[in-house]
Amino acid sequence: MAELLYRLGRASARRARTVIALWLALLVVAGGAFFLFSGELEDGFSIPGTATDQVNQRLKTEFEGMGGGAGTIIYETDDGEPFTDEQKEAIGERVDLATDVDGVENVVDPFSTEDERAEQVELLQDGREQIDDARAEAEAGQEELDENRAQAEAAGMLDQMEEALDGGQDQLDQGLETLEAEEEQLEQGEALMEMADGIGTLSEDGNAALIMVSFTDAQEEVSQETRDAVISIFESEPVDGATVEFADDIAMELPSLVSKAEIIGVVVAGVVLVVMLGTLIGAGLPILTALVGVGIATLITMSLSGVLAIADITPILGLMLGLAVGIDYALFIVNRHRRQLKQGVELQESVGLANGTAGNAVVFAGATVLIALLGLNLTGIGFLGLMGSVGAIAIAIAVVVAITLIPALLGLVGERILSKREHARLGAASANGQATEKHSHVKPMSNVRALGRAAIAIIVLGIIALPVLDLRQGLPDGSSQSVDSTQFKAYTAIEENFGEGQNGPLLVTADLPGGPNDDEAEANAEQYQYEVADAIYALEDVEAVAPIGVSDDQNLAIFQVEPAEGPSSESTEDLVHELRDMEPIHGEAPLGVAGMASGNIDISEQIAGALPTYLTVVVGLSLVILLLVFRSIFVPVVATLGFILSYFAALGGVVAVYQWGWLGGLLGMENPGPVLSFLPTIMVGILFGLAMDYMLFIGTGMREAYVHGAPARLAVVQGFRAGRSVVTAAAIIMISVFGGFIFSEMMMISSVGFGLAFGVLLDAFLVRMLLIPAVMHLAGDAAWWLPKWLERVLPDVDVEGSALERAHLHQDEPTEETDEDRKPTEEIEPGADVTSGRH
Repeated sequence: MAELLYRLGRASARRARTVIALWLALLVVAGGAFFLFSGELEDGFSIPGTATDQVNQRLKTEFEGMGGGAGTIIYETDDGEPFTDEQKEAIGERVDLATDVDGVENVVDPFSTEDERAEQVELLQDGREQIDDARAEAEAGQEELDENRAQAEAAGMLDQMEEALDGGQDQLDQGLETLEAEEEQLEQGEALMEMADGIGTLSEDGNAALIMVSFTDAQEEVSQETRDAVISIFESEPVDGATVEFADDIAMELPSLVSKAEIIGVVVAGVVLVVMLGTLIGAGLPILTALVGVGIATLITMSLSGVLAIADITPILGLMLGLAVGIDYALFIVNRHRRQLKQGVELQESVGLANGTAGNAVVFAGATVLIALLGLNLTGIGFLGLMGSVGAIAIAIAVVVAITLIPALLGLVGERILSKREHARLGAASANGQATEKHSHVKPMSNVRALGRAAIAIIVLGIIALPVLDLRQGLPDGSSQSVDSTQFKAYTAIEENFGEGQNGPLLVTADLPGGPNDDEAEANAEQYQYEVADAIYALEDVEAVAPIGVSDDQNLAIFQVEPAEGPSSESTEDLVHELRDMEPIHGEAPLGVAGMASGNIDISEQIAGALPTYLTVVVGLSLVILLLVFRSIFVPVVATLGFILSYFAALGGVVAVYQWGWLGGLLGMENPGPVLSFLPTIMVGILFGLAMDYMLFIGTGMREAYVHGAPARLAVVQGFRAGRSVVTAAAIIMISVFGGFIFSEMMMISSVGFGLAFGVLLDAFLVRMLLIPAVMHLAGDAAWWLPKWLERVLPDVDVEGSALERAHLHQDEPTEETDEDRKPTEEIEPGADVTSGRH
């Protein structure tokens, strides 16, 4: 592989303009594909076969017009007074227009609904009056009958009148029996009305109204065209004196692919590159090539949205990865090329060697990240696997760009990649016949320092990871949107006027026993409806419950349930499980639960259930990869444990910030909530790949020094010194790019950016540059022990292309150093500014 990349690098440098033209052509083709084939991005997530999906499918079968998506619109009067008749009429006209939109099943007029509710209340009141009057009449009739019986008995005529009196008593008893049945039915109606008191479309003070939109398609399948058409009707012609807002179940806010925060992140990365490389040309190449790669990857992803259901965050994730990894991978090759030029290597030879050595490491590192991301398909969750695949496309393009376009540009810019000062040093060194690199002997750290550093790293990571114990996963709702967004305003308005639970109502189904015939089945259904509603209403976390309807065969009833708290609250999650465990009708199936809140809970739980398996696969992959690279038992185990520590610490930071609300004011979070359900899983794949990158550049230097004769503990310092500068720069660039997304208005994107940036920070600086050198020092020679039989079986993976470098620079294989050669003259800790003497 190294020799192939060497030839590819030289060929790209010789035919630089051709390579550049090919990449520009690919960019144009990707742009054309985007304009021709791109479709709509999905603003939600779905997993077929969940409990919620099963209920929705059944509703579609049993009830005409049900099982589709829903949208919520809220009007508020500007002065806080009840709606005027003119405002009600204007809103009603817009409701009628929205009903005719293609893809809309029904739109509920809030004022007509409240009028019907008021009529039902009035009917119940009239019924109560009639029952009371009838009972009074029955009591009066009973008194009269009793008086007649007493008179007949006193007159000695009881025998003659007994038959008539008994007939009157029977008639009176039958009337009372009918009256009691009617009163029981009335009481049930009154009870149901009381249970449903919290579910309404008009607020108590009459200044806020909810408009409920039902769509023909499932929630995730409702087209943006249909949503926009509905929104346009209510938004294009405002109602005088009223404000309209749209909840997140109908309003979709596509995240911006380019924002100020991301630009700031790229600028910071540019500053780091200038400081490290010393030239604007050197700093500009990695950024330029990363932008080309990201552009192609993003356009390809967007062009696939016409045939694949791609979530709106998926292109953002690909952009994050492509930009950060693209800059880093280019940096590795550019940095190696510059170092070789300063050693006097000829230009095109240096480009080829940089591509065959650093480029080989880039291919290996990229393949590791790519495999980890493609492994997300093993979770069996479609949208999560698609995210991984899109991320893998971005990584693959970044790798190919690094090993072709970078060599071409390096060949084109020539020695301008070096600063004037470096040119001067190179010229002076050549005139004197001296190398430009400075070397000095080093001495390993003390055992006490090694123990201290390892202890500090482990303790700090352990403390930061503690919040993970309180991890709750969920999907975003209106409360997690930007405070200026219509979704957040709608969420807040609904909460203030109708209660928190109205933002996430549940749809509950109950199987009914039916009856021997239609009449009895219908009568039984009414009674069972009441029993089920009463059982649901008795639950602690239920604010209100209202029967919606019964299927034509009287075997299925539907209820709307309003939880006590919002859709992302822990109590609502517990309520969904409690409802599904209930069997209010003995012998029938447990209750079914649907709705957006229920669907989000099901998706989050399925993703959480897939995390342990995926983490196990990634950990196993880590052990295998590191075993091949380092030919050691100890190094793979320690490096993998370090990754696990940094992963859980990064996740702990996410919980503290986004679930507990720490730093919420700084990030503009109004309502902390559960951690984005797929974030822990996504973090595993991405942070694993990046951790392997950093371990590669730190650890291979240690192994190379050890194999070439350096004592184990001295090799730790030499290897650390060889890789620390590039790892530091790469990590800072990653943190800058990922960190730019933290200030996104969408909490979903912000949490992803924070999790990745914080994870890179912890893994690069606490694990790879503090913990790993310390434990490697403490292990000594044992760190490189490998059973003989395993050593014979394992292939020799030359990740950094050392054999290629020796062959092309005509270096002989070094022999083990003598004691005099290894005699240290200076104590250097990891982090000190010396060079190792590695070539």
